[in-house]
Amino acid sequence: MKKTILFLLFLCALLNGVAQTNSRKTSHTYPQRDNTHRIMSYNIHHGRGMDNAVDIERIGRVINEVNPEVVGLQEVDSVVNRSGNIDILHLLSEQTGMHASYCYSILHDGGKYGNGMLTREKPVAVKKIALPGATEARTAQIVELEKYVVVNTHLSLNADERLESVKIITDEGKEYDKPVFLIGDLNATPDSEPMKFLNEEWQILSNPKTPTSPSINPLRTIDYILGYTTNGQTYARHNARVVDERVASDHLPLFVDIRLKTPASEVMRTIPYLQNPGTDEMTVMWLTNVPTRSWVEYGTDPNDLQRARTFIEGEMVANNKIHRVHLSNLQPGTRYYYRVVSQEITRYSSYYKEFGDTVRSDIKSFTTWSDDIRDFRVIVYNDLHSNMGMFNKLHSLVEDKPYDLVIFNGDCFDDVEVEEDILNRLLTYTPRIKSDEVPSIFIRGNHETRGEYSLHLWDYLGRMDGRSYSAFSMGDTRFVLLDCGEDKPDDHWVYYDMNDFTQHRINQAEFLKNELRSRAFKRAKKRILIHHIPIFGVKPDSFSPCSDLWIPVLKGAPFNVSLNAHTHRYRVIEKGEDGNNFPVVIGGGSREPDGTVMVLEKNGDRLTLEVINAAGELLLKREL
Repeated sequence: MKKTILFLLFLCALLNGVAQTNSRKTSHTYPQRDNTHRIMSYNIHHGRGMDNAVDIERIGRVINEVNPEVVGLQEVDSVVNRSGNIDILHLLSEQTGMHASYCYSILHDGGKYGNGMLTREKPVAVKKIALPGATEARTAQIVELEKYVVVNTHLSLNADERLESVKIITDEGKEYDKPVFLIGDLNATPDSEPMKFLNEEWQILSNPKTPTSPSINPLRTIDYILGYTTNGQTYARHNARVVDERVASDHLPLFVDIRLKTPASEVMRTIPYLQNPGTDEMTVMWLTNVPTRSWVEYGTDPNDLQRARTFIEGEMVANNKIHRVHLSNLQPGTRYYYRVVSQEITRYSSYYKEFGDTVRSDIKSFTTWSDDIRDFRVIVYNDLHSNMGMFNKLHSLVEDKPYDLVIFNGDCFDDVEVEEDILNRLLTYTPRIKSDEVPSIFIRGNHETRGEYSLHLWDYLGRMDGRSYSAFSMGDTRFVLLDCGEDKPDDHWVYYDMNDFTQHRINQAEFLKNELRSRAFKRAKKRILIHHIPIFGVKPDSFSPCSDLWIPVLKGAPFNVSLNAHTHRYRVIEKGEDGNNFPVVIGGGSREPDGTVMVLEKNGDRLTLEVINAAGELLLKREL
């Protein structure tokens, strides 16, 4: 019985802790913009409310409802008789789950009294400085965090001492090379001398037109949040609010949501990666860490670049982190120089916008394709399944010679559950394949259709002709790329009745028919078919989703080779072995030593295919 009671008590405590944690994660009452910092100030009157009750839990509920990143508290008792000999800041720290930093100003009534701060992250450093206070000693609490510094204070009732105090605090602000915020009860109205002084080197971020004291029928603004500006910092204010909480204290709490200017070195998240290559076009994509307005500067002369931006029905695509600029009307077989440019947007509202630094990448170049191309080298990967070590190993075997295109033939962005799954792979693939100078094409495998974030995958990758299947020519060689979809029937239980690839495959059968009749296909000297799931050499009892639809169309198609994947086992199906009119080469998997990389190399009229495994062994070298 005793064990049962203890278990129930533990369970209740656990559930209560979870509830409190969840309440801290999201503030439904006061929604907050992404990439902003919420800073709060609250004179808590040692927890004694307007009902004369000392209720620390009530103060904690106010803080949790606002859900700040930092809250500076004034008039905080620590083991003082009048508030019940409790450690107020410690109790609030437990209730909010935030780190506590205490800075007492005076010894009072058996304990200490002063300023306290709660922060979500553990402070880098905490210090206290003395301020003028003849009648009552005053201090400023300085808490340094990773990205900024917060000065929390409660200034003297004497006007001269207040003016001297803000001068001392301003001198302290000069010592930091990161943003500095001043928060607290300054006991000064907006038109007072201390505030006039602060306005010279600080920006008032809270709303001085909204009174903060007393909490019932407030008449005066004496509580503030400011940002130091003389060190070059700018602050985009997205929200400034005084909270209508009239009982918990004799002051109203206030908070601001601020977006800081991102250091120029941190604006770009990826290098550019080239997509949708062609004879007269190229798409340039890249990611930033923060919302920006972005464009591409390009031209045949690196010293004379023109600007290209993306517009949708007259409106520039901006305030986003995924950037896609399509360059069109380019000249075939021409080398173009380019760089990507992103300017951070710190505030984007209907009639007012603020910007951070403008960041430019290094100038890179690419060459458009031409009908006259006779020589090229194309690298093909498949089934990497997040094994970035395998990818790096395979690429080290083929990167010594220049290459013109990289194709990822499915299951290279597999099982995308969250955005980070896409980003982590991009951050590995793009620099290694030199994506800012060599274009790449991504073909969807069956695993790319899975995961909570899978539908967003094409936001980060280019689709030629706006589809997951396409055809293009590199000189006299025609490439046809198909998307097989999933590898199980649509009604399989694992898909929860959320798949239907039937029409998608039918559309591709029609696409194939038209492609085989097209002038580009007929005039090509070499023809390459690439798709993830094989349709030839399939066991009779295996589900082959595309075979019945595509094999009749491909029966007499004059492809030189079909490059496939999916089975994780290297295999060659010779022409005619399973009714196929062309050889089929299937790549390996993602484990040692089965991983493979394929290399298509064309020299004049000679086209060769090499397959190399992770051990560096040449499994196949064949002229096609």
